[in-house]
This record gives sequence, C-alpha cells and structure tokens, in this order.
Amino acid sequence: MARLPLIVGFGGVNAAGRSSFHHSYRRLVIDVLNGSRVDSTYASLAALMGCAADAREHMLAHTLIRRIEPEWFDVDAVPSNRRLAFEENGQPATFVTRARHLPETLPASWQVTPLADGQVRVEVRGDAEWLLPTTETFPVGAAGQLPSGFAPGALYPSRHHPRALEMAIFAASDALGSLGVEWEQICQRVAPDQISCYAGSALSQLDENGFGGLLGNRARGKRVTSKQLPFGMPDMTADFVNAYVLGNVGSTGGNAGACASFLYSLRAAVDDIRCGRARVAVVGGSEAPVVPEVMEGFAAMGALCTDKDLLQLDAHLGVTQPDYRRACRPFSTNAGFTIAEAAHYIVLMDDELALELGMTIYGAALDVFINADGYKKSISSPGVGNYLTVAKAVAAARALLGDESVQRRSYVHAHGTGTPQNRLTESHILSETAALFGIEAWPVAAIKAYLGHSMGVAPADQLVTTLGSWADGIIPGITTIDHIAEDVHRDHLLISTKHIEVGSEGMDSAILNAKGFGGNNASATVLAPHIVQRMLARHHGSRAMTAWQQRNEAVAAAAAAYDAAASAGEWRIIYRFDHNVMGGGDIDLSRSGISVPGFGQPIDLEADSPYRDWL
Repeated sequence: MARLPLIVGFGGVNAAGRSSFHHSYRRLVIDVLNGSRVDSTYASLAALMGCAADAREHMLAHTLIRRIEPEWFDVDAVPSNRRLAFEENGQPATFVTRARHLPETLPASWQVTPLADGQVRVEVRGDAEWLLPTTETFPVGAAGQLPSGFAPGALYPSRHHPRALEMAIFAASDALGSLGVEWEQICQRVAPDQISCYAGSALSQLDENGFGGLLGNRARGKRVTSKQLPFGMPDMTADFVNAYVLGNVGSTGGNAGACASFLYSLRAAVDDIRCGRARVAVVGGSEAPVVPEVMEGFAAMGALCTDKDLLQLDAHLGVTQPDYRRACRPFSTNAGFTIAEAAHYIVLMDDELALELGMTIYGAALDVFINADGYKKSISSPGVGNYLTVAKAVAAARALLGDESVQRRSYVHAHGTGTPQNRLTESHILSETAALFGIEAWPVAAIKAYLGHSMGVAPADQLVTTLGSWADGIIPGITTIDHIAEDVHRDHLLISTKHIEVGSEGMDSAILNAKGFGGNNASATVLAPHIVQRMLARHHGSRAMTAWQQRNEAVAAAAAAYDAAASAGEWRIIYRFDHNVMGGGDIDLSRSGISVPGFGQPIDLEADSPYRDWL
C-alpha cells in the first residue's frame, strides 16, 4: 500500500528572510497582514539582520530584490584585468621589484639586474602584453540577496566554507528545529536505511572558497587550497547535511536539473516514501550565485536584466535611476531575470510515522513529474516537455480530488522568470492546460518578482510560499508589474497585480512549475493540510486522528518555542564536526540485520526478492 509523503517541517532562508513558520512568506504579503503575524515577521527579520526590532523601514529596504549591497560586492568597482599592449619604440620599460616577486620562468624580453637589499631592476625590451589590475562598473545592479547583515557562517565554525554550504547548514538546522521533535527521537523510531537526504545545487559552489577559487586563484596569483575542489562539488549540499547535521547513513544524492533541481530531489524523496524505501526524507538545496563571475556569465547570454534595460523599461516615466525593486517583472514588459540566493530544506515523513509522533502536518507532496524537451534547435530554448509536466501534475490532482476541486480550488506557481521568452511560452502552457481541465480563471503566482531567481532552489521558494498561503489564505500577487504584456496568453488565467485572498481552506492543491535550462522541466502537485487531514481521517480512522491531535499539542509547543528563540537571536545551529564518528567496528553485523549506533531499529537483511517467483 502506498504511503503518503507528508510535509512535517521546513526551514531555510531567502531574500525575504527565514522560511520556517512562514516568516519569509509573510514578508511578501506583509502589506495586507496585521497583528501578531506582522510583529513576528519583523521580529524574525530583526534577529537575522542584527538590527533593532523597531527598525522596520530598514528591514523593508534591505530585503527582497534590491541593489546589490557591498556585503556581496561593489557594483561600481568590480575587480578585473585589462590587457595592456606595450610597444618598445626604442625605449625599454623599466621597473624595480624584489627578486622573490619575479616569476619562476622569466619572459625572454626581460633583462634583470640585481640591486641592493634583495631588489632587482627589470628592463623589458621588445613588444609585450600585460594584464593590468583595474575595476569596472558592473552592468547588472539588482539581485535577490539574503537580508542585509545576515552571515550564516558566523553562526558556527564555518572554516572557509563556501557561502552556499554555510546557508545549507543554517537551512537544515532550521528545518529540524521546526519539527518540534528532536532528530535523535525520530532516529530511534526508524532503521538507519529508512532515512533519505536529497539535495543539490544547479551551479555548485562558485565563490572564492569553492570552484571560483579553484579555477581562478592561479590566474590571480593565489594558491589553490585543498578544500576548494571538494567544497565546490554540487552534491556537497547533501553531503554536508548528512555528515554534520543528520548523521545520516541512508539513501542520499545530489540532484542537478538546472532550475528544476529541487523538484528532482523532491521526486526522489516522494518515490522513497511512497514505496516504503524510506520513512523520513530530508529534501533541500542551496544556491549562492550573487558573485560577479556567475552573473557575468548570465549577462553574456543576455539573460539578466541590466540597469540599462531597467531604464529603458521605465523611459516613459522619465526616470534617471533604475528601479531595482521592480527588476523582475513576470508576464509584463520585461528584459531578463534577476539572480538570487536561497537555501531551503523540507522534511517529509510517511503518514503512519507522522501520526505516531504527533507531527504538525503542513501539507503533502503528492507527486512530481519530469520531462525533457525532445529535439531542439537551441539548448537554451524551451520545448514541449513543460506541457507534459504541467498537464500531468494537474491530472494527478484531478485523479484524487475531482474536477470541481481542480477547477475552483487549485492554483499554480509559475516559473515566472521575468524574461520575454518565458512570459510567452509559459503563459501558453498554463493557458492551454487550464482550458484542457475546464479551469476558468486559474490563479497564477510568480514570486520571483519578489525574491529573484535562486536557480535550482527556486521551486523550494515556491513550496515554502505555498505552505504560507495555506496558513494565511493569501496568494501573493505580482506587485512589481503595472500591466500584462500584449503577447502573454491570458485566457483561463488570473494574473493579478494584487494579492489574492482565498481563505485558509480556499485552495485544495497547488502546482509548482519549473522550466530548467537545457530542457529540465518539472512540475509538482502538493496538497493543502485540510485535504491531507481529511485523507488521513478516512484512511486511519477518527481514533487515530484524535490520538495524533493530542500528541501534536506538545510537538507544536516545542516547535513554537524554537521559533520564539530563533526570533530572539538564539540560534540552534547543528554542526557536529568530528562527532560520534563511526568505523566498521562500531556496527553490529549479522545475517539477519545490521545495527548502527544512534538508530533504534536494525537494517533488515532478510528482505524477500521481488523476482523470486521468476525462478
């Protein structure tokens, strides 16, 4: 019998703040919230940003998409090298330096004369070409940066970790804190091989402490370190969490599928739980691409919205400064996407174990569909694959909930990058799918308008926002646009520039859509908590649900205590370096099973073969 993958915990951080307990979601819709939800959102941001709790204007100005701040890099003075050609014209160039600064192999055109105190005079005869260190103004000034002042590496002994790995440690710790049950208690209820962890990065770790330093240090005259290569690998977002947060010995993987990477990991986790391969799955990802070299690569492709583009978009307003806050304009007149950083981890658990432990149920991941594009003219152009994934995701919701639910109580999180090509192609996919299933006005969310495009983690931004919409009953509108572009397909779609109030039980399901570079298309179907509880009551009975509710009281209280502590700046970062390290002598091997310290159940070695009756 298939098991239902329930969402029982989540955490992380993006440009809107900490994602656990819906804080980052509420930053998106804070203009229509009131009371304690507003206060808790600001309290959470104040703890992240290290500012006063009443500095609300500062928090608003230094979250979401905005001009790149000096904490990341100086947009007006990005280090670069300029090629300088030198022609002798009968007069050699001469300079003095220390002998120890000379290159190991001297150029043939150099003549070196020793001087006193370890110095030498160098004469350059003949033509030469040099690289001259300089700075340049970067053409792209906007990005979705984490809240200003937040430094995840300062919260634990980060030891030169790339920023994406620092963010992963924070996000995974936050997700575990949100559970309301200690991780060690969960491990006592399952076998070691019944826990999965899937996480990855579309771009790897490309800053100075990862692949950026590995590939660039020699050219910059610096030494390559022993950590830069392994730290840069894309699977490190899972490896770090396994080794230093979970102590996991179960299934793992670093899934890469361009902008759909998180959904690739989610599908692996959903499949594990549905078939009983795992009872608990931790799914996540982390991206930190707000570095000049990465952004220059996207800019060279013409993919990013530049400052010049922004000024042209608003030329009719007579502006002289780019409106960085509105850099990303999905489904409107636009010019490119806005890059962003984010890290999120989600904890899934099978329905039986979740009820036994009294876990809070935020929703369920029903299914994930992945399809490629087929033959293509250009690797970067969209194809047919996303038509397949969106249609199958809606069909999955219809098969469970029926036509009326899909037609009236479902909505879609569009990929919504803010590029001219996306607004045309994705709107056609969504419009055609809505028509196919009889949906008259399908609400469309496009949260990259607020957060930017966090690459492989972007679907996780969608998921944590969906959980917030189910809690507060508000679908974020596309508030960075003032009109819908003429070439956008609008039939059967509700593309709103204002927030859409639907009520906490107004939406039964949501579709998360990702169109990845190279033809990596993925769409997920997720179920609202009121639907999940109805399913559980029918499947497990009212007595089991009553017992679950009683156990959940203590779990919810413990989770709330964690949230309150985090919003007060009392971080509980889990980083267990050199902690309970095991070797072969620490496990108990037998023909029937393997016992691993820290886990309450053994690994079963007496499983029957599914092909036994073939012999």
